[in-house]
Amino acid sequence: MAIQVYNTLTRKKEVFEAKNERVNIYVCGVTPYDETHLGHARPSVIWDVIKKYLRWQGYQVYHVQNFTDIDDKIIARALNEGKTAQEISSYYIQDYLESMAALGVEEADVYPKVSEHIPEIIGLIEVLIAKGHAYAVNGNVFFDVLSFPEYGKLSNQKLDQLQAGTRFEVDPDKRNPMDFALWKAAKPGEPAWDSPWGKGRPGWHIECSAMSQKYLGCEFEFHGGGADLVFPHHENEIAQSEAATSKPLAKYWLHNGMLNLKNAKMSKSEGNFVTVKQVLAKYPKELVRFYILSNHYRSELEFHDSKLDEVARGWQRFNDCVQKVASVIKEQQDPVEELAALDAQLLEAVEETKQQFIAAMNDDFNTALAIANLFELQSKVNSYLANFEPSPMSNCVLQQVYKLFKQLAGDILGVLKLDSTNVEGLTEPLMDLILRLRTELRKEKNYQLADMIRDSLEELNILVEDTPQGPRWKFK
Repeated sequence: MAIQVYNTLTRKKEVFEAKNERVNIYVCGVTPYDETHLGHARPSVIWDVIKKYLRWQGYQVYHVQNFTDIDDKIIARALNEGKTAQEISSYYIQDYLESMAALGVEEADVYPKVSEHIPEIIGLIEVLIAKGHAYAVNGNVFFDVLSFPEYGKLSNQKLDQLQAGTRFEVDPDKRNPMDFALWKAAKPGEPAWDSPWGKGRPGWHIECSAMSQKYLGCEFEFHGGGADLVFPHHENEIAQSEAATSKPLAKYWLHNGMLNLKNAKMSKSEGNFVTVKQVLAKYPKELVRFYILSNHYRSELEFHDSKLDEVARGWQRFNDCVQKVASVIKEQQDPVEELAALDAQLLEAVEETKQQFIAAMNDDFNTALAIANLFELQSKVNSYLANFEPSPMSNCVLQQVYKLFKQLAGDILGVLKLDSTNVEGLTEPLMDLILRLRTELRKEKNYQLADMIRDSLEELNILVEDTPQGPRWKFK
């Protein structure tokens, strides 16, 4: 089954087709004027998974994500705190990068900043003026919306509807209320750059067109962002980019639903947000990713104080299952030619799960269904382990189970707590040694020292369980 994606531009699912082995992605990034919140984490985690899945499917991926480091909100905060706009944006860019790294989000290939691409922005504006799509007035430059008949095609709105029903920024210099700023004349106390129209700074929308064109060319595969960017930001991007180049900007437009807190969009400007660092101080990054990915990316996602506690139970059961598998498998042995019935059934379930995972991800990157398929395999593995008898056959099968869980849940989704399922390096042999020593102490009835070892391990977030089959351990 080919990959299908829901394209906001056509409002339907389409078969994904790349020009070559490299898939180019542009995602609208953050305006760095405050701490990184959980609403920022959702698109970042989603695109992190999409990138890793595409690579697993054999594609190369090139990912560009901008920082809007010139903005009214940044300027206002800088004036309020007696700092420069660059000091404010640099501080919160670092906060974003640290927060995403803590979430296990792979960095983009390029993080272009508006302030570092003024020449490209000015050049694009000059092209639009030369082609009759923009005009300069009193140091400002505006895009002439009526010069682009297809305006409104992304948000599925007609020009006459927009004129009648949408409120636009009032500016006496505009020919039409719908026209939007490409360049803003300098104001006292604001950062400004020289331009053919006098000192000023870029408007909001032009930055993404200039930077995506520089790094990805006139046409690329994916353009992503939150659903709140469809209009006007992405609509304006399309208008100015396609007016300048006469070519489509992006082939597929993917928009994630909003993350809501107290029934309202999580938003810095409204003070309605929970920071990523606040959440990660209480919960593992894998659980936070699990919470985000357990819903389809296009749906809205609700967050409240107990939401992560609710989803944690299922997440923990899944990780416990993988931990059990990791604790019983041995080093790789010679392949087994014949499998017992239960072994064969589980091995067949592993292959089925892999194909179901692929089918789910190929259906518009449906991570919720992909996780549900992994949970079905978890149930079958738990039943298998309930009647488990170590043998070369079972070891061979469980090696395949662990490999699949690690590959899909760990490497692609990032919801597997890999440090708790380590079967390589020193963790496993050291724990085996400690548990053997503790078992000997219990045989010698030295319960005080045995309990001290158990309690000390618990302080290190390692739980020891005494079972009829012997002691087992897992991370809390």
